[in-house]
Amino acid sequence: MTSLTTSPCFCGSQQNYADCCEPLHLASKIAETPEQLMRARYSAYVLKNATYVYQTYASEKQAENPVKEIKDFADSCRFIKLTVIDTEHDASEGFVTFKVNYFYQNLYCELHEKSLFIKQDGQWRYLEGTLFPVADIKISRNDNCPCQSGKKYKKCHSV
Repeated sequence: MTSLTTSPCFCGSQQNYADCCEPLHLASKIAETPEQLMRARYSAYVLKNATYVYQTYASEKQAENPVKEIKDFADSCRFIKLTVIDTEHDASEGFVTFKVNYFYQNLYCELHEKSLFIKQDGQWRYLEGTLFPVADIKISRNDNCPCQSGKKYKKCHSV
């Protein structure tokens, strides 16, 4: 069995989790760029680490995003893939445009967002995002899995 730390990171960086998002989750390192924080937040959602997601919100957004609601959302989804499309930043703010593919019940969903990150107390924080409309796809057990594994949904990502 492969340990979590030697597994490929969930964020798709092609690094091991131990060398990528884990140091940020353990607070032994801080994100150097908005993209790095975006990737760590995605991995935290995959791992159901709602506390990390909460802590990486800008301070003015934490009250409207309680840990319980973050955890409830993470627990209700099966995250499949993060695709970073574009990223840009200067010393105080940055943007990351990305797509997240996940399953929610029998729906295959895509979150397409342009996120705004700000530097706050020397650390990058997520402030807000602009969502792009994307239609969810209803999946039946015998459909091909939309993750492109080549398997039927019931043999791949069905609960």
